Amino acid sequence: MTEIAPLRLGMNIDHVATVRNARGSEYPDPIRAAKLAEDAGADGITAHLREDRRHITDADIERLMEALTVPLNFEMAATDEMHAIALRHKPHAVCLVPEKREERTTEGGLEVARDENRLAHFIAPLRDAGCRVSIFIAADRPQIEAAARIGAAVVELHTGAYCDLHAEGRFDERDAELERLAQMAAFADSLGLEVHAGHGLTYDTVQPIAALPQIVELNIGHFLIGEAIFRGIQPAILEMRRLMDEVRG
Repeated sequence: MTEIAPLRLGMNIDHVATVRNARGSEYPDPIRAAKLAEDAGADGITAHLREDRRHITDADIERLMEALTVPLNFEMAATDEMHAIALRHKPHAVCLVPEKREERTTEGGLEVARDENRLAHFIAPLRDAGCRVSIFIAADRPQIEAAARIGAAVVELHTGAYCDLHAEGRFDERDAELERLAQMAAFADSLGLEVHAGHGLTYDTVQPIAALPQIVELNIGHFLIGEAIFRGIQPAILEMRRLMDEVRG
């Protein structure tokens, strides 16, 4: 029997910064949250530096690069400004995501197939600088094929639709979406891409995704920050880790 790879947990700390920025204060400190997540067993920290700086700031990225002993996954739009910032810091991983000013959170995956030439030139210097380049995409065959062609090392499959269908009680559609994620995870793996997943995952939805053998990393943030209000960051992460390990152990 083929051994299933261990499953990593990336903790997204964006919304610690959201709470901080709501009052314009210095607390709660997202770097402190990142260090607590490290201590609880998170395998990496994700931070999205948006163009409008609505949560994570440039100073946060500076401090994370100095403070972390686990990898930083730097989420960003494919813009010239973010390109320059990423090349200055050279984080372990760069994840390209779509970004619109009016959205509350990232909606859908990046359109790679229609922007293939530009994105290929965009990621080449990041790859040459030693960054592992990831593309956040829908579980869609043409997008996965395009991500492989432009030289991405990783695809992160968008699990938002699956989670939304579960929350709305549309279980037949949820199961169909889960099957699509399973098929596309296997397809991406067959192309030599490392497969991650994330967006909207909770204690109730994580295990079917964690059970997909080709997925090696889950990136989870908003739910864990919300749960931390009641449990604390470390207990919230430990419970997510337990659920993940239960189906991969």
